[in-house]
Amino acid sequence: MKKNIKAKDVGELQEKLVGIQRVTKVTKGGRDFSFSAIVVVGNKGTNKPNRGVVGYGLGKSQEITVAIQKAMNAAKKNLIEVPIINGTIPHEQFSKFSGSRVYLKPASNGTGIKAGGAMRSVLEIVGIKNVLAKSKGSSNPHNLVKATFKALNNLRDSYTISKDRNISVAKIFNG
Repeated sequence: MKKNIKAKDVGELQEKLVGIQRVTKVTKGGRDFSFSAIVVVGNKGTNKPNRGVVGYGLGKSQEITVAIQKAMNAAKKNLIEVPIINGTIPHEQFSKFSGSRVYLKPASNGTGIKAGGAMRSVLEIVGIKNVLAKSKGSSNPHNLVKATFKALNNLRDSYTISKDRNISVAKIFNG
């Protein structure tokens, strides 16, 4: 698991609302309505070359606007860096969270983001331009965002691998 980075170190972040759910709690006095929001924030890869920053957050409240604001604040505390090489991810990655499973695959220039729903929001906000993605299992936005975030968190570029293994980058490519 990568270390979280601070929002003040990143610069300007853009927010994207992934979903709002109305939640009902039935009590003796009747129904109690509240809202749950999930938001992703990121810099669209503009901060550092070959690095994107993304985070997600959940917020719950009686009011929609308060739930969204809570989710944004939580997302800014949950940021990670994602390696981006030529507008795509460095390698294939599979991840799952609860009932949702996601598969990410690098794509050539001009492909675009081939992903649906909640996955698309996360991939756009991190700054990835070309990727093929598939989700299986549950399509719950909360679980899809968490599974996508987990997959992005496990991505490593060749420089990180060479540093971890104490070998040169050339040796990684030449075998």
